[in-house]
Amino acid sequence: MNKNNEFLLLVNELLKHPDIQKLEYYSHHIGTTRLQHSLNVAFISYKTAKFLKFDYKSALRGALLHDLFFYDYKEKGIGIIKHSALHPKIALKNASKICELNKIEKDIILKHMWLANYKFPRYKESYIVTVADKFCAICEATYGIIKKMKRKNIQYIK
Repeated sequence: MNKNNEFLLLVNELLKHPDIQKLEYYSHHIGTTRLQHSLNVAFISYKTAKFLKFDYKSALRGALLHDLFFYDYKEKGIGIIKHSALHPKIALKNASKICELNKIEKDIILKHMWLANYKFPRYKESYIVTVADKFCAICEATYGIIKKMKRKNIQYIK
């Protein structure tokens, strides 16, 4: 039996929702889609919260929904600073339309950008998702840059 079956069972219901599926069509952090990014953050948050005996279900759900918005900030012309403050509110509004959220999940979505917008999380699960989000963003962007360099036949340090 696969030890990640519980993760798949918990994430499956939300993954079926058309709004979640739409995230596949939005680029995120150079090398991935917003859906893949959200799944990456959800998996790391789930594993970390479960290991620490925190509310891993809320961490997983909040992480999966933390970037539920449907625009590219570059195309929208709002800039990264405004986007950092704006998109958590939009994601919370969108997530509230597709499922019922508990107080931890709401806090995770609204405050996952606390390093950029100074709204401190209230719950330990929110901190886990925030760190997982930043870790995944760095990994995804690095991977995307390396892929671009390889496509352009640019050498990089191994």
